[in-house]
This record gives sequence, C-alpha cells and structure tokens, in this order.
Amino acid sequence: MPRYAWNKSPQEDKRRYFELIRQGHSGSKAAATVGVPLSCGSLWFIDAGSMSYVESPISSRYLSQDDRIEIADGLAREESVKTIAERIGKSFQSVYKEIARNRKSDGRYQPWYAHNQAHQRRRRPKVRVFTHDDTLRRLVAAKLGKRWSPAQISRWLRRRYPRRTAWHVCVETIYEAVYRGLVLAATGGSLRTGRTYRRRRGRGRSRDGSLKQSTNMTPIAQRPAHVESRRRVGHIEGDLIIGAGQRSAIAPLVERKTRLTILVAIRGGHSAQVVGDALIERFTQMPVSLRRSLTWDQGNEMFHHERIADATGLKIYFADPHSPWQRGSNENTNGLLRQYFPKGTDLSGWTQDQLDEVATELNDRPRLCLNDLTPNQAVRRWWPLHDYPMIRHD
Repeated sequence: MPRYAWNKSPQEDKRRYFELIRQGHSGSKAAATVGVPLSCGSLWFIDAGSMSYVESPISSRYLSQDDRIEIADGLAREESVKTIAERIGKSFQSVYKEIARNRKSDGRYQPWYAHNQAHQRRRRPKVRVFTHDDTLRRLVAAKLGKRWSPAQISRWLRRRYPRRTAWHVCVETIYEAVYRGLVLAATGGSLRTGRTYRRRRGRGRSRDGSLKQSTNMTPIAQRPAHVESRRRVGHIEGDLIIGAGQRSAIAPLVERKTRLTILVAIRGGHSAQVVGDALIERFTQMPVSLRRSLTWDQGNEMFHHERIADATGLKIYFADPHSPWQRGSNENTNGLLRQYFPKGTDLSGWTQDQLDEVATELNDRPRLCLNDLTPNQAVRRWWPLHDYPMIRHD
C-alpha cells in the first residue's frame, strides 16, 4: 500500500488545517475535517513548528499568512522573486528578505513555519539589547565617539563579529538606543545630525494645504524614463534647506547628469510666493537646454508650481512622500552643504554672492561618478561658464 504523500498535499488543505488549529481545534479533529489521516496532519504540524497562537489582523504593511503562501507557491513554480512580489503587492526587496529570514534550516521556505517565526519575533515586550550587554554598549559608544554614523557601526559589527548574531543590530536600533540614552547621554554631539530625538518627517503641511497642491501636481511616476537614466542634461532636483527657527532658507538645485549645484537665496521667509519668485528669477537666467525638468518634494513652498512652470518652461514633477531616494543627487548635495550650513544656522545672513562662492567650491570638486571630472568641467559643453556669471570658475 503506497504511503500518503503528506508533503504534496494541496495548499488549500494545509491552509484549512492550520486555520482549524489556530481556532483551538485538536490535531485529530482538524485532520478529520480536512480529510487527511492524523499522521499526515501531525507531520504538517511538526514541519511548520509551533502553532500556539491565534491569528490576529495586523497592518497591511506586514506580510500576511496568505502572502507567505503565495511566496511558497511561486517558489515551487520556480517563478522569479520579482514576479511573486508584484503579485502580492510588495517590493521584491521585502520578499528577498522574507525568504532569507524565515526559511527553514534545510533551505526550504515553508509558509506556516515562516509566519510563525515572524510572529515570535514580533512578540512584545522585548528586552533591549543595550540594556543587558555592556560590551556591545561600550563598542557602539566608542564608535559614536569617533563620529561614526549608526549605519557605519551596524555594518562594522556584522563584518567584525560575523558569528555573534546578537550583535548584528540594525541602524534603527542604534538610533533608538542613542535617543533613549542607553548607549551614552543623548546630547547634540552624540550623532552627526545633532538631533537628540526622532523627528517627524515632512514640514508640518496641513491636510488642506496638501490637498490644494495635489490637485494638479504631476507625480514622479509620470517622469520620462530618460530622466532617470541621466542621459540628457537639464533635469534638475531641488529642495529647501531651512535655517534656524524655520525663519530662513536657501534652495539648492542640482543638475542630475553633471551634478552642477546652484544655490538660490530665499529672502523674506519661504512661502510659496517668495520661493516661486526666487526660482523663476534664477531659472530664467539659465539656458533653455539646462531647464528641462525639475523634481521637488511635496512641500507647501511649491504651491505655485504651475506659475513656475509657465514662466520657465520647466516640467515639474513631485517625489512621493517620505521617499528622499527619488531625489538622491539633491539629498547627497544637502549633506555636503551641511559642512557650510550646520543645523541651526541663520541662513538669512548669507548673501547670494557668498552662496555662489560655496557653489563654486562644490562644483570644482572632482566626482567619482563623473570619472573625476568636476561638475564645472562636465557642464561646459552645454553652458559656457564665462557667459553666466552666476557660475564662477577659478
């Protein structure tokens, strides 16, 4: 008599079996209801690990049991991870991490085992690692004292201690420990950012204000593919750097292909009217070939984006909320500018001439992404520097 192929049973039978187990039914009753022998159900149970909790709804940002079953089915059909991720509505990076994190020791991805593992890790409260591991706390504090970033520390711990997995803390764990004072006293010098608490993202836009702008704005998803490829000049990323007390600002503009930086002085606050006037004045001084598009975040200061587009000929696109990587060149430049304008600087004291000098220093630095050309050298083909005094070159 052939043996029952317990590991080849339909997923629907397994799904129903574990639903009954989580509802409190015994293994024998669950197996009988599904129509399989008790021994088959027992093997399912053993293969999946402990099933001692009742399923409860959680946020849609987490993978559900059904998502994990779809992943397992897709892997069994030898589908690509990107195909599976698209079907369940998650990023392929999330699915890759899920498979690596929750597969069994033999390399198989078992959806009920994976779901149970995720549940066990999610259980609260958890003991914070820095409250009971003095050695790890001293190591992290020493690196912070050398002005290492939490990301650098996290990667270093994995490289230096590959087998001490308890020390493989993520970046956010280190940030939280610093903010809570678990590693060292939370002072302005603990982190390179100078922050002592986790600040909210965004600039405090009101719901009415956001809706007012969003009615006619063009999302970054509609931006042409050639902009992303950086094949053509004239596609610019921009944002505001806000000064002390939210009372002053400057607008860094970065051309995506050449990394040319232009700093625009914003005077009289940073309302939509003021920012719009400053950008129009600056962009109209530039050749048409260098003002094809502008990508900005969804800030209140760009309420007049239609007026700016009409006056300059720019096509303006807006990045998704909380997605700074969609303006990566701009964000990187903002980090470089903090050498000149630290957090809390009153930016109203900087004249346009002084800002041009700062931009000149940045534009005369060789860049690895430009094969060690400087942005000024890279842009000469399209913008003769002697014709435009706003870009200085020594």
